[in-house]
Amino acid sequence: MMDWTELAVQTTSEAVEAVTNILMEHGASGVQIDDEKDFEKLQNMDWSQMGEIVNVDEIPHVESGATITAYFPATVFVPEIVPAIQQAVAGLSKFGLDAGPAKVTTAAVDDTDWSTAWQKYYHPVQVTRFLTVVPSWEDYQPQSADERILRLDPGQAFGTGTHPTTKLCLQALETVIRGGESMIDVGTGSGVLSIAAKQLGVDTIRAYDLDQVAVDSAKKNLDLNPIAADVQVAPNNLLNGITEGADVIVANILAEVIIPLIPQAWALLPVHGYFLTSGIIKEKAPEIIAAQKAAGFKILQTLTMGDWYGVIAQKPGEDD
Repeated sequence: MMDWTELAVQTTSEAVEAVTNILMEHGASGVQIDDEKDFEKLQNMDWSQMGEIVNVDEIPHVESGATITAYFPATVFVPEIVPAIQQAVAGLSKFGLDAGPAKVTTAAVDDTDWSTAWQKYYHPVQVTRFLTVVPSWEDYQPQSADERILRLDPGQAFGTGTHPTTKLCLQALETVIRGGESMIDVGTGSGVLSIAAKQLGVDTIRAYDLDQVAVDSAKKNLDLNPIAADVQVAPNNLLNGITEGADVIVANILAEVIIPLIPQAWALLPVHGYFLTSGIIKEKAPEIIAAQKAAGFKILQTLTMGDWYGVIAQKPGEDD
């Protein structure tokens, strides 16, 4: 594999900031922005006054819209996060932003046989005290009586348990689950949180993701874990239209999408029910925490890992 992987998103000038944010939230080390609006500024400058002769048209540039090129280090396996980036960019329309073609392309990943590429990158990882993520091809046995195995095929979807946002959610589950609860997993991705919750003793789980493709990939991972056989997975946008409540609602999704989810979660949780959120980059954490407090939630704990935040919130009773 190359040391760096280049991922480019074709979008519009108005969506540059939002797309850049999405790329940074997914682990990009830096971005290069090629925006037609910047090029227009160059064309309108009076270069002669600066004592320079510049043929602006000869400067390489995009003809329309903007292209944002992100650079990912070798520690990030880019094919895994492409679907999540595509989904997040496409989802900007929900916030009134036109993301344009929203075409995602990658370069500098050489044509390694994919199966060996996965096997090079993924090995059993103990992600919390009790939970270990094991790739589907590894014959791994628990090392202690308390260890719980989550079997995943990392090729199926974003969220192999190794990303900080997933780890924070797994830690949050480990903190609050006592056994016998009902749970809703919003934006289930690879299904990892639902599998972990079953291993920790949750009784019934409903898992949702935006489209059937995401749901199908989550099902493949759930099928690798017999304990998760009864998890119900269905396509749904956040909790729109969901009327049956649950004791725990967990969401590892982009910070922007947590905001509209907050009132939905409040409506579906019982008194003392838990709302666990992750996917929150450091800069967005104060806004998300403030929005949860404004809705009435009590913040029990914030978890951090690098630049990422997870929040354990609870719906208080009258005596709290």
